Amino acid sequence: MEVILREYVPNLGAPGDVVTVKDGYARNYLIPKGLAIPASKKSIKAIERERQIILAKAERIRRQLMSEAERLNEVELVIPQRVVEEDRLYGSVSAAEIVQALKEKGFEITKKQVLLEEPIKKLGEYVVPIKLSSDVIAHIKVKVVPME
Repeated sequence: MEVILREYVPNLGAPGDVVTVKDGYARNYLIPKGLAIPASKKSIKAIERERQIILAKAERIRRQLMSEAERLNEVELVIPQRVVEEDRLYGSVSAAEIVQALKEKGFEITKKQVLLEEPIKKLGEYVVPIKLSSDVIAHIKVKVVPME
């Protein structure tokens, strides 16, 4: 079934794209959630007008995310942790702790957005990427220090 996307759908396309998907995926997910409309000659003409509005909205959201990324790039988190020996941590610093520290600084970030490959297990400074959208990634500095 051909549908016209009204919003960005990961691994499928951008607003205004005409894509072919399985009938069930379109009827049960994309169309009810307002992410797509069925493609027909009439809807293709209607979406051309709406496409400009959709693209303007997408660009406005992208600009907001870029400004958020600029603010995040300047953030330096200091996370105190208990130390065992040789600068090794008693435990580790996970994405959840980074999210909590960011929340205290006024940022609304989820654990899924923190691209931490594995928990931090040693003292030091680390650069942690934060994925705000598919094309906007910020990098924060995380400084793990011994707890006093």
